[in-house]
Amino acid sequence: MTGAGGHLRRVALVVAACALLAEPALAHGVAESDKAYIQSHPGIHVIPFLYLGAKHMVTGYDHLLFLFGVIFFLYRLKDIWTYVTLFALGHSATLLLGVMANIHANPFVVDAIIGLSVVYKAMDNLGAFRTWFGWEPNPKAAVLIFGFFHGFGLATKLQDLVVSRDGLFANLVSFNIGVETGQFLALCVILIGMTLWRRTANFGRSVVVANTLLATAGIVLIGFQLTGYAMERLA
Repeated sequence: MTGAGGHLRRVALVVAACALLAEPALAHGVAESDKAYIQSHPGIHVIPFLYLGAKHMVTGYDHLLFLFGVIFFLYRLKDIWTYVTLFALGHSATLLLGVMANIHANPFVVDAIIGLSVVYKAMDNLGAFRTWFGWEPNPKAAVLIFGFFHGFGLATKLQDLVVSRDGLFANLVSFNIGVETGQFLALCVILIGMTLWRRTANFGRSVVVANTLLATAGIVLIGFQLTGYAMERLA
């Protein structure tokens, strides 16, 4: 029989896996094989960038953790669509602007803020802001603003791939379409899992633990990124 303890163990395993992945990947990393291929083939390459965008989103644990937190208490498809659209608009805007305008920022700092977005959403789900401060941030504005940082995190890594501006805009659009496709597929899987979980008696009893684990994963991500930033400064 599957009980609350069994489900929470699965959640803990997911969080632990995300934490273990954070060290080698350092959030938003681009595989060396993908990087080598893109840099050795300048010009317009729609399919490779579509693939790279989809792959990045499906394997992007920081994105997925944030989306998990965003839809945690959303039951209507209309509300899910609204929040996911705000997130997509935010990360699409800064992805395109960051690369096209060649706007640089330290990727460790940006990724630390992305980790903060995961912590924020977990705390918001727990009602912490209302309890501690008597107010809470506008959730839609927060998702849009953090979407800007998620997109800029993508931009900081894609800038490393740019060896020629020939076909850059077309490649970026292809990458972004891939990201949205990957996001849709990942969201479908998350929604199926969440729907099944919500139908059990365990959901209400495990809300606090699940969001505490989510916040812990965000803190781990922040710690890795700030450690990377400190090591970079000392090098």
